[in-house]
Amino acid sequence: QVQVVESGGGLVQAGGSLRLSCAASGSIFSISTMGWYRQAPGEQRELVAGIARSGRNVYVDDVKGRFTVSRDNAKNTVYLQMNSLKPADTGVYYCNVDVNDRGYWGQGTQVTVSS
Repeated sequence: QVQVVESGGGLVQAGGSLRLSCAASGSIFSISTMGWYRQAPGEQRELVAGIARSGRNVYVDDVKGRFTVSRDNAKNTVYLQMNSLKPADTGVYYCNVDVNDRGYWGQGTQVTVSS
């Protein structure tokens, strides 16, 4: 079995920063892509950032220059550094990890950005 757990969410003022972490554990033989998704209230879940095993990454347009995704393959962990946060960034952030060629979701962590 595989478990994926996020941490690092919370309440922050506009312009502040947060760092999210997501660790995969269990029967892991390989991990390919790892990604962060978010779901704002009343909206659909969307991809925020993704990163391949090589370190190559992709971002949704509205977070470019503010967010940075990285990974530590030895720790089976992916991070999302979020700077210059805006109220529009508010939502539940979910981690998805491709483990053994299958996608696994974390439970989500709430990020709230106040004015």
